[in-house]
Amino acid sequence: MKKTKILYWVFTIPILLMMGPGSIPYVTSDAQTVKIIHEQMGYPLYFIPLIGVAKILGSIAMLIPGFPRVKEWVYAGFTFDILAAVISMYLAFGKIDAFGAVFMAVMLALIAGSYIYHHKLLKAKVEIQTFQ
Repeated sequence: MKKTKILYWVFTIPILLMMGPGSIPYVTSDAQTVKIIHEQMGYPLYFIPLIGVAKILGSIAMLIPGFPRVKEWVYAGFTFDILAAVISMYLAFGKIDAFGAVFMAVMLALIAGSYIYHHKLLKAKVEIQTFQ
């Protein structure tokens, strides 16, 4: 179980660092973020802080023990966020640069790894409780 916990955190910490602090420009409606999301991609202004708050709340929910159903929604939300970003970039700019493509692929791989090890931890916890 120790190896599973370590791998869970190896996958989860980078996600939390990208989604949590990385959402501050969204919450504060930073000028560069507004330029890209609103002016270039065409999303409404209210969407920018909304998605930022959702990312922060999702990051907090991943840190709180328990609440497995909420965490399922967080994993789904983070996956949708990354996939929507890829689609939005492609539709707005007609291409995705190599860095953006690799970054998004790595983020999806981290989310998948965290999700897999989250379920392994849940399964191990159930097995321990049944033996007690």
